[in-house]
Amino acid sequence: MSHKVRPGGLLLLVLAALVSPAVLAHGDEVHAEAASVVSAGNSPQRLADGRVLLPKEAQRRLGIRTLVAQATSQSRVIELNGHVVMDPNRGGQLQASSAGRIRAPASGLPSLGSRVSQGQLLAWLVPTVSAYEQAQQQAELAATRSQLTLAGQNLQRLQALANSVPRKDLQAAAAELAALRGRSAALAAVSQGEALRAPVAGVVAASNVLNGQVVEPRDVLFSIIDPAGLQIEALAYDPALVGSLRGASLHGVKLRYLGGALVLRDGALPLRFAPEQPMALALGQTVRVLAQTGEPLSGVALPVSSVVKNSANESVVWLHEQALVFRAVAVQPQALDGARVLVSQLPAGSRVVSDGASLLNQIR
Repeated sequence: MSHKVRPGGLLLLVLAALVSPAVLAHGDEVHAEAASVVSAGNSPQRLADGRVLLPKEAQRRLGIRTLVAQATSQSRVIELNGHVVMDPNRGGQLQASSAGRIRAPASGLPSLGSRVSQGQLLAWLVPTVSAYEQAQQQAELAATRSQLTLAGQNLQRLQALANSVPRKDLQAAAAELAALRGRSAALAAVSQGEALRAPVAGVVAASNVLNGQVVEPRDVLFSIIDPAGLQIEALAYDPALVGSLRGASLHGVKLRYLGGALVLRDGALPLRFAPEQPMALALGQTVRVLAQTGEPLSGVALPVSSVVKNSANESVVWLHEQALVFRAVAVQPQALDGARVLVSQLPAGSRVVSDGASLLNQIR
């Protein structure tokens, strides 16, 4: 048997189907956070309270990694300005002792970065003299060589008459010959120039000479260093630091504290450090040393990658509050060793973002 639907009843059914479920729901059953989660879907989104909603798939794409914060006690760390210097026992400089002209040896002038051995001939320094002085030197050398020839002939005659001449005459002739030989060699060496030899074995770090260049006394011609013997010199303005430092680090590499001066130099006290492992350093390079003092500090140690800057230029770390929700917390980090920082604003046991914090911080 068929039933007929009245026109009025059909209109009521159509209106009921068009009514939104949100109109039928009660106001206290829809929460702001749930509405944001539903509306976000699978897209990262910054919530109204500043937190970030990040689905699991997006977390994997951004490489988000977290760690559990653990309370620890560390020594207070201060930053010191410094620069790379040469180990005085494993490097040296070659300077001109007098004015002269550079002349390359038979093997040529050493190039930058070339290894040299101790005592190796690097260059010749020929004295710069006038034409008159040069003529005098040559004349003196010629006269000395003539006297040397006569002295040699005289000694030979006396040796042939050894049985009839006094022994003291033979000894005097031999001594005169030796003196003339030494004088001739000295005059010849002066005309040839001064031999510039490497003071230590190492690498040529600086070369300030050209073939034929005229240099003045005390000019630095070559700097030779041992790359494994470079040190760090930092400046401290508190005399108490000289005896209270426990150690230091540079770019995550530990530095051995060698000691510090007790005499001010330009208003500061130089402190010396040596890397405990090879580092890529250049002589004169400016660095920032993280020095550890004896003052203890408590907090949570985090990697440097956990700390980012927010829109207000404040240092923050991101906490993983829920499975999909992250929250930023303002902190005041203190450097530990170049790879870690210490913060005291986080409770132990917090799950902190260690990798991907910078990408998470950009979500809007």
